Amino acid sequence: MKGIILAGGNGTRLYPATLGVSKQLLPVYDKPLIYHPLSVLMLAGIREILVISTRRDLDGFRRLLGDGGELGLSLCYAVQDEPRGLADAFLIGADHVGADQVALILGDNVFHGPRFSEVLRTAARGVDGCVLFGYPVHDPERYAVGEADDDGALISLEEKPRRPRSNRAITGLYFYDNDVLDIAKNLRPSARGELEITDVNLRYLAAGKARLIDLGRGFVWLDTGTHESLSEAGQYVRIMENRQGVRIACVEEIALRMGFIDRESCYRLGQRLAKSPYGRYVMEIAAHP
Repeated sequence: MKGIILAGGNGTRLYPATLGVSKQLLPVYDKPLIYHPLSVLMLAGIREILVISTRRDLDGFRRLLGDGGELGLSLCYAVQDEPRGLADAFLIGADHVGADQVALILGDNVFHGPRFSEVLRTAARGVDGCVLFGYPVHDPERYAVGEADDDGALISLEEKPRRPRSNRAITGLYFYDNDVLDIAKNLRPSARGELEITDVNLRYLAAGKARLIDLGRGFVWLDTGTHESLSEAGQYVRIMENRQGVRIACVEEIALRMGFIDRESCYRLGQRLAKSPYGRYVMEIAAHP
């Protein structure tokens, strides 16, 4: 399975903080926001990842992440000149995906929960259709909302419904089989001129090939598109890390645990950051199995 991180847009809801920098490069407590979606793909076992962003911001991502080799990854980059909808990622990333399955994650989403890697790797195994991830919210009318039967088959999907049939918001993480490339290519743009991801998902629903995984109790899903939500995400990460003594979305640790790199390589990555608590944590993890 290939991965795509969609980290485009101008972050206008975060102005003036994003006038000079991509919102996905802003800090969530102790690390850049993009570490969070990157860590999700890594936990799913995905190592070939395309980062899509604006022409202005791509150099910042390259400086931060390089080609991914130090983490045992293969990263490449592509430009989205202007927002054209989430499904545009499949047109931009068609060559990257090739004949494989693909996971798309939004660059401003934060996920955290127990046994998340197990959930992701199980979901990514032999995707036939699409796999969506639902999260219970108190205001489902603000989101795309999915309803599933007892076996997890998606039975309804509505975009910002006035009378929601469930409280399961569709998060910014999506797994697809290779058919998504043709579906996206043949989509009709919305009234806003965008290729909507919900229209892609509705095609799979109509074909009876859509599943919904419920990220229920114990999971956290945060969309960091506003100053308030970005601050809340930082507070959550700070509290959890300080109480539990572990780092959330520590990509060096994940690379080590997933077997992408060895302990010596992990330790060297920590050494470069040794003046920070984050760097010392990476060194500690690498030195003590």
